[in-house]
Amino acid sequence: MAAATPSVSRRLLARLRDVMAGGGSAEERLDKVVQLIAADMVAEVCSCYVMRAGEVLELFATEGLKKDAVHKTRLRVGEGLVGDVAAHARPLALADAQSHPHFAYRPETGEEIFHSLMGVPIIRGGRVVGVLVVQNRTQRHYSDEEIETLETVAMVLAELVASGELVSREELVPVDGNALLPLRLEGLRLNGGVGIGVAVLHQPRITIRRLVAEDPEIELERLRLALTSIKTALDELFSRPEMRDGEHRDVLETYRMFTEDKGWLSRIGEAIRTGLTADAAVQKVHEDTRARMSQVTDPYLRERLHDFEDLANRLLQHLAGEGGPASRGELPADAILIARTMGPMELFDYDPKRLRALVLEEGSPTMHVAIVARALDIPVVGRCKEVLDKVEVLDPVIVDGDNAQVFLRPPDDIRDIFSDAIRQRQQRAAHYARLKDLPANTRDGESVRLMMNAGLLLDMQHLHDSGADGIGLYRTELPFMARSSLPDVDAQTQLYRKILDQAAGKPVVFRSLDVGGDKILPYWNPYDEDNPALGWRSIRITLDRPAVLRHQLRALLRAASGRELRIMFPMIAEVAELVQARRVLDLEIEHERESGNQLPVAIKVGTMLEVPALAFQLDALLPLVDFVSIGSNDLAQFLFAVDRGNPRISERYDPLAPAMLSFIKSVADKCKAAGVPLSVCGEMAGRPLEAMSLIACGVHILSVSSPSIGPVKTMIRSLEVGPLRAYLATLLRLPDRSLRDKLKAFAIDHGVIL
Repeated sequence: MAAATPSVSRRLLARLRDVMAGGGSAEERLDKVVQLIAADMVAEVCSCYVMRAGEVLELFATEGLKKDAVHKTRLRVGEGLVGDVAAHARPLALADAQSHPHFAYRPETGEEIFHSLMGVPIIRGGRVVGVLVVQNRTQRHYSDEEIETLETVAMVLAELVASGELVSREELVPVDGNALLPLRLEGLRLNGGVGIGVAVLHQPRITIRRLVAEDPEIELERLRLALTSIKTALDELFSRPEMRDGEHRDVLETYRMFTEDKGWLSRIGEAIRTGLTADAAVQKVHEDTRARMSQVTDPYLRERLHDFEDLANRLLQHLAGEGGPASRGELPADAILIARTMGPMELFDYDPKRLRALVLEEGSPTMHVAIVARALDIPVVGRCKEVLDKVEVLDPVIVDGDNAQVFLRPPDDIRDIFSDAIRQRQQRAAHYARLKDLPANTRDGESVRLMMNAGLLLDMQHLHDSGADGIGLYRTELPFMARSSLPDVDAQTQLYRKILDQAAGKPVVFRSLDVGGDKILPYWNPYDEDNPALGWRSIRITLDRPAVLRHQLRALLRAASGRELRIMFPMIAEVAELVQARRVLDLEIEHERESGNQLPVAIKVGTMLEVPALAFQLDALLPLVDFVSIGSNDLAQFLFAVDRGNPRISERYDPLAPAMLSFIKSVADKCKAAGVPLSVCGEMAGRPLEAMSLIACGVHILSVSSPSIGPVKTMIRSLEVGPLRAYLATLLRLPDRSLRDKLKAFAIDHGVIL
């Protein structure tokens, strides 16, 4: 048979449109549809399987198989060739289907006489809702054009399958928590904080009423105009004062690039030429992209799907002549926005002054909307599974971003607890504000420097508000992760200069690029590694790609022209790596000197101590550095051989174990003897009890997140460190797995405020 052509596809779509618009029950129309497809595609069989509860595919209509098999033949997702199509959400075309290892024979269908098979998923809302199949007696080799035609037909058929006329929507809704009962859901912390309000469902889906086009050229022009409108809206957004600087602008610059993605746009154009309207073509390509990418494990590719979803939804809004979410009614004063996923532009459709929190069924800390939400200081919980199935519009909701929990329809006692917690949080914030200009000195006169961790330009506003002594860790990788390509020297120089300007003379420690592991850059292809935390990451990458490190160091030197520059190299495992990194720095210093550029007035170089092996080279290391900073997160991971990302063991070991504290104390003692300042910049430093223990070990510089400065300073000013140091010396000899309870009891007995 000749390959299907766009004109054949358009003819078939026009006939399908007439059948779908005709009378009769849904099943009667479905019977007519499979007859029509079989005739038009010259296939002896056309069958439609529909998803039922429990992920079972049931034969609902067939032309060519035995009619008695309808509603009798069932296949689990993943079972047989039909189940394989549903499981992987991708088409399957076989000239000899019965020889395929996944072939499952159902005697009631009489399909043993048919050799070739082509099946495509019926997708709606990113989920497979059925499978459409054609079969032939001969060993027929289906062409790419025929597969494309059947996919287009399946897209049209999805509206009927998902309408609720064949299978009620209630059958496919999970029953847990679906009644109006209180429910607590767990997720992933994407941004801390607590929000109390009512549910607003982010449902940008547009109902497409016209699927088949009369004139493809008119539809292509509609698509072009819709894209132009989106780009104009982006230009207007970029003109806002709050969008002039910051990583959230980089995020939207990346988003702008998606509007010009040639591959994605060409697929939409091809779908229009097969006979679909612009609206239906956008929806078809988007559904196909989303279903296929749901099988992808690469975290960067999965997160970029969110931007395509945002763009597809925005295109559909423009094509339908509708505005953003604001056109669907006024946003409540205390809105908890709930979505399956979101792109960065969609968040700007809502008034941030009315948003109390954001809940996503998907998501990761590096997704673009999470970066924007952090810039707007909105609590976010991601990976909250099935939340959209369990919440109704205007349901009361509490989002505990700190503990990654979402409470749906909470009872009054839970609501009262969180309301009290918010009031107490506000009271504590007022207390911490009063401490801002007071020194972080213990009761017996020991001075502690409290520094702040940062990673976004927006974080810099908290430096002076919190009273921090400076930036003890600036994570330079976050601006790299917010872009779609490696930032050049000029772009980096401008960013680092702004950071130093906003620091207004307070010291800033820039950590060189620390990527790899769970921090993926879009423009570097990560290697598949069994244990990426121990693999090609951090300084290992930049030493292997010295041009990247040289460009970053060049930008830092230029940004700090005439000022002090502090650079810290991460994940140094042996002194030789530090020597190599310093050699690269020396090359850049000489390059700037020869170029006639003004150098910083002072350059201080330090290292992160995260790999335990480095502690055994301190005698060789300390003469080469101006400071050392312990990264407690990775140090604990490596010291205890525990994967922080594995929930079964991530909490198995306590950083307040004798081994961890003994290790830190030994490093502190050596640094003190050598006159080299030592800090701790991991999460351990930001918790009052752990910070108290670090001070007792001899650490007098703590770098923490800005919200932790107040609580840690309060603890320090209530602490007499001499008795604690003597007490800790007796504890370190114990065989206990954790000293937490004993240290907490000491704090209570001695009036230390935790």
